[in-house]
Amino acid sequence: MEIANRHVLVTGASRGIGKAFAKMCAEDKAHLHLVLRKTDPEAVKSLEVAGAKSVTVWEADLSTRQGVEDLLQRLKDTPIDILFNNAGTLTGGLLEEQPLDDIYRMFQVNLNALVHLTHGLLPGMLSRKRGKIINNSSVSAYMHFPCASTYAASKAAVAAFTDCIRMELKDTGVTTLLLITPGIKTRMFDEIETLYSKNFQIPNDSISPSKYAEMIREAILHDLDVMEPSGLTGVGLKVAKFIKPLFEIEVARRFKRS
Repeated sequence: MEIANRHVLVTGASRGIGKAFAKMCAEDKAHLHLVLRKTDPEAVKSLEVAGAKSVTVWEADLSTRQGVEDLLQRLKDTPIDILFNNAGTLTGGLLEEQPLDDIYRMFQVNLNALVHLTHGLLPGMLSRKRGKIINNSSVSAYMHFPCASTYAASKAAVAAFTDCIRMELKDTGVTTLLLITPGIKTRMFDEIETLYSKNFQIPNDSISPSKYAEMIREAILHDLDVMEPSGLTGVGLKVAKFIKPLFEIEVARRFKRS
């Protein structure tokens, strides 16, 4: 699918992958729709300078069902071509030590809001016989580390959801792209150290958000269904999927309960 002249909605667009992806789409002359907690005039200006055909900010709180519903009501007359469900929050640590409020909020942002937005914008895409839904999952969907229990569950659900609707949407003109995202050097990546390091020695491989955005661009242009990591992370992902006992031996070596 082409990006130029398309209406692209990006959640979690204020930083990290979302911000880098928005800049890349601006350079490709897209109409950008940024979902932010609050308006950011500097971000809008920088994207216009980068080449965006237009930039619209939609203030929304994805951490509540009502916040997502309000956003969809305001978007009802906007022909979104590409939906990038990128917004996410992180939880981590031994399960019994994770605050329940944080877990509920994480599931709402990482999974419920993603499903809700897709549910709301998909009918318009189907009526136009054109659209792409990009869902940001994670290697954690398949590489099940200690201390990642709740976060990994949300990302595994995203992967399953995307795989199911991919089959539902065959021959409709609407396609999906599932991102099995590796470590990206963002603020969230830095938070992993804080939440996990007490009990688990985390892998430290990472790439920049701008490099990852370019990889997503290529996946969109080539209409890929899934984008998996390469390098050492890609090897680890394959081991986790296909040689699970070997993966768990390495994981056990890195984990300590106390």
